[in-house]
Amino acid sequence: MGKEPVAVVGIGQTKHVAARQDVSIAGLVREAAQRALSDAELSWVDIDAVVIGKAPDFFEGVMMPELYLADALGAVGKPMLRVHTAGSVGGSTALVAANLVAGRVHGTVLTLAFEKQSESNAMWGLSLPIPFQQPLLAGAGGFFAPHVRAYMRRTGAPDSVGSLVAYKDRRNALKNPYAHLHERDITLEKVQASPMLWDPIRYSETCPSSDGACAMILTDRAGAARSPRPPAWMHGGAMRSEPTLFAGKDFVSPQAGKDCAADVYRQAGIADPRREIDAVEMYVPFSWYEPMWLENLGFAAEGEGWKLTESGVTELEGDLPVNMSGGVLSTNPIGASGMIRFAEAALQVRGQAGEHQVDGARRALGHAYGGGSQFFSMWLVGAEPPTT
Repeated sequence: MGKEPVAVVGIGQTKHVAARQDVSIAGLVREAAQRALSDAELSWVDIDAVVIGKAPDFFEGVMMPELYLADALGAVGKPMLRVHTAGSVGGSTALVAANLVAGRVHGTVLTLAFEKQSESNAMWGLSLPIPFQQPLLAGAGGFFAPHVRAYMRRTGAPDSVGSLVAYKDRRNALKNPYAHLHERDITLEKVQASPMLWDPIRYSETCPSSDGACAMILTDRAGAARSPRPPAWMHGGAMRSEPTLFAGKDFVSPQAGKDCAADVYRQAGIADPRREIDAVEMYVPFSWYEPMWLENLGFAAEGEGWKLTESGVTELEGDLPVNMSGGVLSTNPIGASGMIRFAEAALQVRGQAGEHQVDGARRALGHAYGGGSQFFSMWLVGAEPPTT
């Protein structure tokens, strides 16, 4: 007997903002979970297990918060799992939940990820002096900026590409009511005139600090048959990791990312991702990572990713839309950011993405990465059930 097909039948997000001072962490996660249940037209009693994920606990200063969130998520007396893989945790959490359904351990699983960054300061949380490791300087940008510069040097990409990505994603965010940043007066000139934070990354080319949560209801074939709305079907999913530092590591295009994408494509029967995938929600916390991941994920040949961005291919109306929702550049509750990518891919193939819907999207990729470009999680979802 093969794996049980996995369907996404419910999706819920909070409105992502800089500070949700009106709710506790428990209130934040329950809001997303209730919206997912409402979308699926299910209740708490229909959920067999809960899988929850977030970024490091010191981001809020609440250790092992899942223990006190069981009540808020209807998980008292039910199995509850916590997942953590740094910034990719939202994607990894969804995959753990999907595997519980695929392995017939549980029939219907609520999976949820969150972050309440206003409770702490992730910028400085990522600047801790850790013994025997290279310093991250001021936040994640200090770590990734040299890798962006290496990409520019390796490919000859002009320094305008990062601004094009940021301008695109911030405009897409205006079509997404859940997005954090709604900069209605955004212009390319304003992006290019924003302060330089970590050369070559400008202020407007970076992600915000957000409070928010995202939840999904994953179920088996029988559960999907009862769904009042078209489900999104998982065609492939994988996780890969590699050390932060090792001899020969390629920070520009990590091998773990390539291997993860190859596994997902193999499971889904994808031979040419550029032609067979209709939309992509990828984890781009700094704008330059769009062209870098286009190459890492096989959508462009090495050194060619920036040309897809520059030519408009990744625009909402382009041949390969990327981050239709506004992406991490517009919304970044760190623990949930990866799950939002997965959920937004599912919304596309369900035809429920609203103003940022890609016409005729039948297959979409959700992508997340974390740590020092070392943890990767991805899934590919489709409008039709998998053929195998």
